[in-house]
Amino acid sequence: IRMATEERQQQLQKNNFYLELPKVELHAHLNGSISSATMKKLIAKKPDLKIHDQMTVIDKGKKRTLKECFQVFQLIHQITTSPEDILMVTKDVIKEFADDGVKYLELRSTPREENTTGMTKKSYVEAVLEGIKQSKQENLDIEVRYLIAIDRRGGPSVAKETVELAKEFSLSSEDTVLGLDFSGDPSAGNGKDFLEPLLEAKKSGLKLALHLSEIPNQERETQVLLGLPPDRIGHGTFLSSCVGGSPDLVEFVRQHRIPLGEVHFEPF
Repeated sequence: IRMATEERQQQLQKNNFYLELPKVELHAHLNGSISSATMKKLIAKKPDLKIHDQMTVIDKGKKRTLKECFQVFQLIHQITTSPEDILMVTKDVIKEFADDGVKYLELRSTPREENTTGMTKKSYVEAVLEGIKQSKQENLDIEVRYLIAIDRRGGPSVAKETVELAKEFSLSSEDTVLGLDFSGDPSAGNGKDFLEPLLEAKKSGLKLALHLSEIPNQERETQVLLGLPPDRIGHGTFLSSCVGGSPDLVEFVRQHRIPLGEVHFEPF
């Protein structure tokens, strides 16, 4: 019994160490960071949808295809349809990251509009920013910034609208909006079609975090987008030649010192 007690105490000390360790989180998709507790609150507000919390999570050890993963996000979109939902999610996510010892957090999320609730892309962004503002007023020990995301499934015309939105809020948000995230289903669209809006964003001083080489055989698209170049690369899983990329891609990233993976690099 004494040995078991000592083992539990050691485990608690280890857990406390990890919690107290100051951390930086640079790759937090808002809808991908919603906890089970917050999900249950959202689901309770929309019982008619008949969505239960197990439908919105991928349990430890379980595998899903890329298509199935994006289906989970579609379900989450169905229960986050108003600025009030986005505000609650933002505040909960920030609080939970702060509780985990995160001192600097960059959230990213794609602005959405919902006809049923009247939510516009602008009010979506405003709700995220209000959540950040209220969290700051609660004196949480965490600094939060926001990358407005371009979903590649929306196409280049929507991307242009998102860039204009980011430019507007980068000026009015007291440096909370730092730049743009480029993400979404990597099998949708072609990266070269987004060059114009991404270049416009870069010229405007917005930082670019681009998801690249997330699936095999995207070498040409990756070459085009690296030419911008991005300030960070999301994932880059298939940059290497041994998994469908090329040595030239890896060497370009190395020479230009572009942070890869976004988990342990300096914030913007």
